[in-house]
Amino acid sequence: MEFTSDTELKAHLIATDAHFRTLSTEHATYSRLLSELENKSHLTAEEEIEEHRLKKLKLHAKDEMRQIMGRYQPQPV
Repeated sequence: MEFTSDTELKAHLIATDAHFRTLSTEHATYSRLLSELENKSHLTAEEEIEEHRLKKLKLHAKDEMRQIMGRYQPQPV
C-alpha cells in the first residue's frame, strides 16, 4: 500500500495500528501540556523540570511514530 502524503499515512496508521494510535495520542497530550506551560509568564523550578520532561517524552513519541511510518515508505533501490 502506497500513500501520497505523511498525513494519509498517519491517518491510516491511527485507524489500523493501536501502538501508533497510542503514540499519537500521547504526542498530542504532551503538546497540549507544553502549550499550557508556555502560556505562563513565569515557570517555577518544578514547572521547568516538567517542561523539560514533557519535551523529551514528546520527542520520543514523535521519533517512534517516524520509525513506524518509515516501514511504510518506499525504500530507494
